[in-house]
Amino acid sequence: MNLFNPAMVGRAFVMISFAGALAASGFEDVRSAVDAVSQATPMNAYKMNGVVTPLVHLFWGTTNGSLGETSALACLLGGLYLIIRRAASWEIPAGLLLSVLVIGGMADLAGPADGWTVLHHILGGSLLFGAFFIATDPVTSPLTPKGKFIFGLGTGTLIMVLRLLSGYPEGVMFAVLLMNALTPLINRWTIPTPFGGQ
Repeated sequence: MNLFNPAMVGRAFVMISFAGALAASGFEDVRSAVDAVSQATPMNAYKMNGVVTPLVHLFWGTTNGSLGETSALACLLGGLYLIIRRAASWEIPAGLLLSVLVIGGMADLAGPADGWTVLHHILGGSLLFGAFFIATDPVTSPLTPKGKFIFGLGTGTLIMVLRLLSGYPEGVMFAVLLMNALTPLINRWTIPTPFGGQ
């Protein structure tokens, strides 16, 4: 009976409370004898410097990123497996991807052609991981098929609003948490009519 997705609550708490330790400076150790190269994730690289990662790297996962956001192919295969096994509902990822496709497509048409397309939004970051593995949590998502689709549409819309209009490059975590707060209302709005009822 969790209202919010526990994994997203924990991640949001850590990201907000320990922002300095989780930023790039948290991985620097000037006394270390080990030389390493650390780079920004594709979403950060684009948001901060306008660097566009090729789609092929985002699809295969040959890029930097957090667990679950590097390989779009792995997320798609894992997500389809969950849907086929009926461990996850197809309505949430379908609604989420539809809203990202529509809003990202409108942004492509309205904005300057800087190389970052709707496909970058879909394949980059943790959008696919969030669509298939986080937003489909059966405890914190709506119960009815119509409610699940609405939940997906709302989550995808919030992701794109955060990505396009804020300084934060991602948005999946906060979008899922905000839609979790609306889940009881969505359940109330989408109560199915009983057979023979009004």
